[in-house]
Amino acid sequence: MRRILETGMVRPVASGEKILVMQNIKKEFFGVPVLKDVTLKLAAGEILGLVGENGAGKSTLMKILSGAYGCDSYEGEIMVNGVAQRFHSKTDSEHAGIEMIYQEISLHLDLTVAENIYLGCLPQKRRGWVDWKRLYAEADRALALVGLNLNSRSRVRSLSTSQQQLLSIAKALVRNPKILVLDEPTSALTESETRTLLGLLRGLRDRGIASIYISHKLDEVFAIVDRMTVMRDGNIVANYEQGKIDPEKVVEDMVGRKIENMYPKGQAQKGAEVLRVRNLTVPHPLAPQKNIVENVGFSLHQGEVLGLAGLVGAGRSELVNAIFGAIPTRGRAEIYVEGKLTKISRPLDAIQAGLGLVTEDRRKSGFVGTLKVDKNISLASLKRLSAHGFVKRRQERADVKKYADKLRIKLRGLEDSVLALSGGNQQKVVLAKWLMRDVKVLFLDEPTRGIDVGAKVEIYSLINDLAQKGVGIVMISSELPELISVCDRFLVLAKGHIQDEFDRGQASQERIMKAATGLAR
Repeated sequence: MRRILETGMVRPVASGEKILVMQNIKKEFFGVPVLKDVTLKLAAGEILGLVGENGAGKSTLMKILSGAYGCDSYEGEIMVNGVAQRFHSKTDSEHAGIEMIYQEISLHLDLTVAENIYLGCLPQKRRGWVDWKRLYAEADRALALVGLNLNSRSRVRSLSTSQQQLLSIAKALVRNPKILVLDEPTSALTESETRTLLGLLRGLRDRGIASIYISHKLDEVFAIVDRMTVMRDGNIVANYEQGKIDPEKVVEDMVGRKIENMYPKGQAQKGAEVLRVRNLTVPHPLAPQKNIVENVGFSLHQGEVLGLAGLVGAGRSELVNAIFGAIPTRGRAEIYVEGKLTKISRPLDAIQAGLGLVTEDRRKSGFVGTLKVDKNISLASLKRLSAHGFVKRRQERADVKKYADKLRIKLRGLEDSVLALSGGNQQKVVLAKWLMRDVKVLFLDEPTRGIDVGAKVEIYSLINDLAQKGVGIVMISSELPELISVCDRFLVLAKGHIQDEFDRGQASQERIMKAATGLAR
């Protein structure tokens, strides 16, 4: 078994030597080209940034490299350390020294942390029995490597999303890779965890490990990479060396146009109160005897964008999910919609009251993966679209097409599988579902997580449009510049309570962080 903790990483390769060459890669889906003669090179000990809009071809190219798409499904050649490779599966790619960390976390929730790290390469005693003592000791060292202070005997189900992401990174590192591919690795991480990860990557670079870093957080990419490659529409359109990277030019290369205003902000007329919450208490998801949110209350007006800030684990997602009826509450919470006391004990009650929720994890709870795009968009509007138990198909198609066009969802047809879309277009499908419903209040939980800069600007514009039409919006975001630029008023959640509340003119990252760490009171 190859183990990073004992071998001190792989044998160093001469700096500048091309450890990876992907030559003339072409791939189609149903006759539609998604990679058009792409050539990508990676040197030993290099961190290469790979950026582009959702749907540019980044993930497809990396899935070819990782063996997720077998060698018979594309044209072109892959060479690792000068040796031609044909990957029929992920196992073949791993044997060649390539490890990929996906944005969508894939762990076995009911196994322990240690079992997940060494799954497939458990340390054994002479007669084939698992060496449990050695397993837990090595797992503890792997966790320390990524800055995770966990009991390696804990079940993964009990971990937060950010802890699971760091665990996925530890799992990849113990396999002693030559090439590490990271797809949006910090999308669920805190700032301190992100700093730990970037420092770890710099250490790997010094030991000859090459990395391909994919992220829509361009400030991170600019800070960590030695070289940057920009993809658009299945082609590589630009390459930049560190020191010659122009952020504005990179964004222009990505989207194919010049973005004049990253955070467009319209002036919506603040109207009557549309939502009031009183005495909302939510039990902690992992410790039911504790509360993650306690006696919280706030109001929201028509046309207002209310920013909900706080650190990971502060209870932001739990707060909006409890209002929406998706998780239970405790005590006697009161929810008023347009001044009327409204009982919400399940999501259907919330939908009928005019509330909508774009969840943090779109794959888990934002859409139904087995349904087509059209059915996902119309899902919350079936009552309006039905008569005598039958869906009015012509009206459904017309309404779905209207919102698919409005949000510029990139697809071949409305009958496409939602799983075949890029992350940004999947997010637009979820938004279209609620736009079609004509909601009064829309909760947006990390609406731009894992999507490209062009799609982000479109979503910011959409938020402006909704606010100008009188929709009240509650937005959660861990990206403080985004939150400050988009919202009109702010609530900062910490220690189960609202620690601070202020308007746009009083907002700053320093004030938000002070309140989020519990120092405001």
